[in-house]
Amino acid sequence: MEMVLLTALGVGGATVIGALIGFVFKKISHKFSDIVLSFAAGVMLSAAVLGLILPSLEYGGKYGLLITVAGVFVGAIALNLIDKLVPHLHKLAGADIEEHRSTSLSKVLLFVSAIAIHNLPEGIAAGVGFGSGDVTQALIIAGGIALQNIPEGMVIIGPMLAAGVKPRRTFVIAMLTGLVEVVGTLIGYFAVSVASFILPFALAFAGGTMLYVISDEMIPETHSHGSERGATYALLIGFCLMLAVDVLLG
Repeated sequence: MEMVLLTALGVGGATVIGALIGFVFKKISHKFSDIVLSFAAGVMLSAAVLGLILPSLEYGGKYGLLITVAGVFVGAIALNLIDKLVPHLHKLAGADIEEHRSTSLSKVLLFVSAIAIHNLPEGIAAGVGFGSGDVTQALIIAGGIALQNIPEGMVIIGPMLAAGVKPRRTFVIAMLTGLVEVVGTLIGYFAVSVASFILPFALAFAGGTMLYVISDEMIPETHSHGSERGATYALLIGFCLMLAVDVLLG
């Protein structure tokens, strides 16, 4: 339990780290943030497949394939529905925040709320990973999500400051978006601990949410600023690094 709690704090704390970087470097180049985000996408892709989807097949037994496929699609559809209600990073940040630094406070708060809402299922994915009992894979999943949270924390600072939000309040809001992820991690862990029979579906569901985030949000964001080649190689490096870790740690 201590490991889960520390991991949850680490995942949520990554947003705070990103926010601090955002305060220090208010104009961070897109190329740098895209490389970090792409590397995180590679780590998350490897973690989703090796740490969530394949274990789901294993734990599902006779109906493993059916349960896993259903879980992946339900997870993706769930995030798709959330995305329709509250558009996420590349839809809000790219369209409004970057082009209109003096955008209204209401739009900025919508942007921040979108990140907070999307952090909940990501946190759940981190928590569900511990339900399989494979701590190494669970930490890899959490690590990938944490890496993604750093650039997210970075990009929410500038728009809020530009909209007139005081620095202290801006930092508190950034911390709250990270806290949502901590709550999600604990929800995911306790859900599969209390009802272990839902573990195969929960693993696949978490894998589906991660695949959706990678395809619908992270890759489009990293390919929208002219750094496609560097972003692609960063993704491959992240994927292969986690693949090597999985093989070496067995």
